[in-house]
Amino acid sequence: MNRFKIEWECRRGMRELDKLIMPFYQQHFDELSERQQQIFVEMLSYSDPELFRWFMNQLPTPTAELQAMVELIKSKLAY
Repeated sequence: MNRFKIEWECRRGMRELDKLIMPFYQQHFDELSERQQQIFVEMLSYSDPELFRWFMNQLPTPTAELQAMVELIKSKLAY
């Protein structure tokens, strides 16, 4: 995994997402299993509006693994 690319993709256009995703990446990414890291990177490929709706419980994620990642991020960081 290209850490520079992941960090760049953590920078989102929405302030609310910036306060969740980048701090989680900086503080917890290295603690994740390899599969969880893959799911995190997959999550970054989705648009800001989709991510925002997931984090605000307005829409379900397309997979259970993505939902688990969203819940993990929310549990680790207060927003």
